[in-house]
Amino acid sequence: MQTKQTVNEGLKRAYLITIPAAELSAKIDAEIKKVAPQVRMPGFRPGKVPANLVKKMHGEALHGQVVNDTIRESVDTLLRNEALRPAMQPEIGLNEDYEQGKDAAITVSLEVLPTIEAPSIEGLKLERLVVPVTDAQIDEALANIAGQNKSYKDAPKTKKAADGDQLIIDFVGKLDGVEFDGGKAEDAALVLGSNTFIPGFESSLVGVKTGQEKTITVTFPEEYQAAHLAGKEATFDVTVKAVKVETETTIDEDFAKSLGLDSLDKLREIMKAQLEQQTAGLTRTQMKRQLLDQLAAGHSFEVPGTMVEAEFQQIWAQLQQEAARDENPADALKQIEDEKDEYKSIAERRVRLGLLLSEIGQANGVEVTQQEMSMLIQQAAMQYRTEDRERFVQYIQSDPMAAAQLRAPLYEDKVVDFLFDKAEVTEREVTVEELQAAIEAEEGAEAAPAPKKAAAKKAPAKKKAEAKADEAPAAEEKPAAKKAPAKKAAPKKEAAAAEEKPAAKKAPAKKAAAKK
Repeated sequence: MQTKQTVNEGLKRAYLITIPAAELSAKIDAEIKKVAPQVRMPGFRPGKVPANLVKKMHGEALHGQVVNDTIRESVDTLLRNEALRPAMQPEIGLNEDYEQGKDAAITVSLEVLPTIEAPSIEGLKLERLVVPVTDAQIDEALANIAGQNKSYKDAPKTKKAADGDQLIIDFVGKLDGVEFDGGKAEDAALVLGSNTFIPGFESSLVGVKTGQEKTITVTFPEEYQAAHLAGKEATFDVTVKAVKVETETTIDEDFAKSLGLDSLDKLREIMKAQLEQQTAGLTRTQMKRQLLDQLAAGHSFEVPGTMVEAEFQQIWAQLQQEAARDENPADALKQIEDEKDEYKSIAERRVRLGLLLSEIGQANGVEVTQQEMSMLIQQAAMQYRTEDRERFVQYIQSDPMAAAQLRAPLYEDKVVDFLFDKAEVTEREVTVEELQAAIEAEEGAEAAPAPKKAAAKKAPAKKKAEAKADEAPAAEEKPAAKKAPAKKAAPKKEAAAAEEKPAAKKAPAKKAAAKK
């Protein structure tokens, strides 16, 4: 094997690898000897088929296999000998005029990861904006829970049912006077005005009293899930067994115990923790932005264009999807086109920060454990149908690039947490509104030097993309895979991956046909 470097410009590298025909021929002969004992042919004892016949029968297939294996081995050797760290999968090609019996000329083009001086993590100063939880907020949250756990009591028998009242009813549904399957229920609870039953059913019961019997006529919606009922007119014989009115829920010890807790104090403690958790994510986002801004300001180095382009394409695809869902898609698409350069800058920042975090993580022994990786794979697999999950797991385990993409967000979070621990952190109490304003202000400052447009005209995806500038998708335990197999088609999404619509959820217990 002979290797010649043809390009060395910035991070770009290109090589020409020549594999002599004699070397390929020797490998093919060795492969024929290896498989010959397994070949069966009429007129020959097992394992006694002459090598020339084996070559005649299987030579073409073996030749292709040997060439592919040799290319892969040659590229692996090149990366190892030259100590190359590819930024992305190298582009590998075989000369078009190659044929058996000739030397093979292999071209390898790639971008390498930049050499980054060990980033200094000393002197980092961060401000944590903390939103304290007030008693008033806890009271409001408990009131919301109480509102979702309404209770009812029997109304006087003379009470006429109104919206908001609960009815306990028996009913039998009929089509052309014949009872139909699923149209019958006993002791069904129905809150008038809740719109849980088909249109016309609830409104027909406004004004009924306890003990009243009534036959109502309704029409099933055209899009009703039961095809044999869709669009059909039906009657329901209804018996009102009780009319109930809502009672005020008192937030006390009994209420807490009804939720399975020991005391009201315990319920308030849990609610406080939940409210704190809701703002913890915003606090982390704001701190992370400060951290990455400091890192970005202190480090400037060339980044691989292929990585930037790949990152930009992800951002661009998201922007186009968001713009397409805008009230005015044409205007939204035009706006993001006008701001295309801004998003390319965001993509470059994300890649640079990803490489920087990766370097910091490796220099300081940050890693994702095998146990953590297994949990990530299992969590990701849950997105797929049961029958596809095992294939997804196998795909991740067999594809280093796919595994790296899955691992990267967790690795980034662990590096960020490591830096939080190293930084000098001060705290300041703010309101939720002040915290959100701080985040939005930094989003605006990050997007681009160009003046901002009016918020009302802003494409809905823009804020999301600006926020993404603080994510560093390339931050992995190892910046690039060491191996670079011969170029091949993109891997198939073997796990019936990412279907446009998720598999249907498990069907709930069968409901009466009167319900929506």
